[in-house]
Amino acid sequence: MTKVLPFRGLRPTGPLNEITTPPYDIISPEEQKGFYEKNPDNIIRLEYGLMYDSDTDGDNRYTRAAKELKRMLCSGALRRDDADAFYIYEELFEHRGKQYSLKGVIGIVELSEFSEKKVLPHEETLSKAKADRFELMKATNCNFSQIYSLYNDEKQELPRLLDELSAREPDESFVAFDGLRQNLWIISDPSATAEISRIFSDKQLFIADGHHRYETALNYKRYMEENHAEGDLWKYCMMYLVDMSSPGLVVLPTHRIVHSLENFNAADIAKKAAADFDISDIDPSKAEEILEKHADKNVFVMYSEGGCSLFVLKDKAAIVSALPDKADEYRGLDVSVLHTLVLEKLMGIDKENMSKQINLSYTRSAAEGFAAVNSGKANCVFLLNPTKVSQIKSISLVNEKMPQKSTYFYPKLVTGIVMNMLG
Repeated sequence: MTKVLPFRGLRPTGPLNEITTPPYDIISPEEQKGFYEKNPDNIIRLEYGLMYDSDTDGDNRYTRAAKELKRMLCSGALRRDDADAFYIYEELFEHRGKQYSLKGVIGIVELSEFSEKKVLPHEETLSKAKADRFELMKATNCNFSQIYSLYNDEKQELPRLLDELSAREPDESFVAFDGLRQNLWIISDPSATAEISRIFSDKQLFIADGHHRYETALNYKRYMEENHAEGDLWKYCMMYLVDMSSPGLVVLPTHRIVHSLENFNAADIAKKAAADFDISDIDPSKAEEILEKHADKNVFVMYSEGGCSLFVLKDKAAIVSALPDKADEYRGLDVSVLHTLVLEKLMGIDKENMSKQINLSYTRSAAEGFAAVNSGKANCVFLLNPTKVSQIKSISLVNEKMPQKSTYFYPKLVTGIVMNMLG
């Protein structure tokens, strides 16, 4: 049984357009400083504090976050709601000229190991990010941002209920830093919250974005158990839950930028890759359009100083032979084909290299990847089609994990609309 419950959310009392931020892991150093200057109560001070050369064990970004949290609570800049509630959260946005509404519900979810199959991952994680989030949780005992997860509701009970409950003016509505309209409805009626919990009780949850934070929450739970902590709120984590069939779900590709490789030769790589791929020259300005037309195949584009080429896998036997111990669902991913048959096999970028990002970085912008190559900062960039939501579910169900940075759900959730105190 999956336990999804309402909670007493911690919310800012000031202007949300000045106080909220993007998720910490997509904030640049320049943006981080900008959010510091925007408002003295900006959530950046809690979620992603500045680091200084003078930092010590007793004075660092984590200890300062704890002090800032206490200050904001004492000043009234943050206030905890009086009653347990679910929070219906909607983002309105445009993508490729089409208007979208992404609507889901924020609640707290009982933590469970992946082996229990109540909450399932689809992507590998990086240890550095988990260590950072763990130190922040230890210092503040709080969730500042939601884990973004999906569920499958074939009867569409919950989407209908959420639409009914949000058929009024939102309790909060503002335009965020990215220009997108954000709406929030607070649902505290006990009969409504009980019904939401009931619908979730037989649902599996699939993590879309926030694997690091979920694994950190599991580690924090173990830490609290080992220290015989009181209470039970630390046995839960805050999640934003969206139906898998929501028309507002948009997944963007995450492209691979290869850099700092010595003796890189694009022609040599293409020559060797021709054993497994049909390779053809294409116009780089039409690369994304061409990729989309070939979305039913294992396909990607390589752009380098030598030109722009489309790679189409000839025979799935090549990836089956290279990954004999992996499930078909994993072998069928474009990113698995690229990583295994090109990055590892031909370029010597192994899994440890990828994990440490020694020769690999990521972007969701093809133009940014092209610019990195043209400026000489990168050897080449590989463009990919976006991962399908159905693939995320199938990978999770067979206990596989995609390579890190395989999905990019758009738009990102805003941090600071509602937070969760763990004690």
